Amino acid sequence: MNKSMRHIRRWPASLAVVAVLILQLLVPTQIAAFPRWVMPALGALLLLPLIWMNPFHLRRDEPWLRWVELALLAVLVLANAIYLAELIVYLNSGDANNGLVLVKAAALIWVTNVVAFGVWYWEVDRGGPFARAPEHEREAERADLLFPQMTVDLPGWDRWLPGFTDYLFVAFTAATAFSPTDTMPLTARVKVLMAIQSAIALLTIAVVAARAVNVL
Repeated sequence: MNKSMRHIRRWPASLAVVAVLILQLLVPTQIAAFPRWVMPALGALLLLPLIWMNPFHLRRDEPWLRWVELALLAVLVLANAIYLAELIVYLNSGDANNGLVLVKAAALIWVTNVVAFGVWYWEVDRGGPFARAPEHEREAERADLLFPQMTVDLPGWDRWLPGFTDYLFVAFTAATAFSPTDTMPLTARVKVLMAIQSAIALLTIAVVAARAVNVL
């Protein structure tokens, strides 16, 4: 293992996913399409090998781990989309008179959306965090995201590499602006991911949150 790989942290992404899985236990019963323990249990089952192999820093690069990570993210996004669909159906049922339930559900869906896509961007950009490490033997793919640090020549930024916080910020801005802000998507796969994320965020805020404010 290269010494520099010890500095590529795995735990922030794992902690963010754990927090989102815990939040799934708080899904309002009005929009729960399945028992609330199902999503945390399935997510924990997929997250466990990722933490076991790389608990704090990225040390062991196994191709199957990346597929497990992508499966976990796909499950999170799918479950979140189902919750959003159930919430929209609930809004149209005429029984949505509890504004606190609507705000709670909208906030949970929005936060899950940001975290899931933040981890997704972190995992797919240039082939993943292992491939992005310049000293690692895996060859990096072409960049999926163009960060502003990659376009300027400033002292101290010449060897800069994006970390999980940078990708989480990309997901946050996409969920609030419904479009790219300072970081541009370059590849089709990231454009598709960002479009899906923005659509989920737009529906959550524009449709659900607006109705919740009216109810309150």
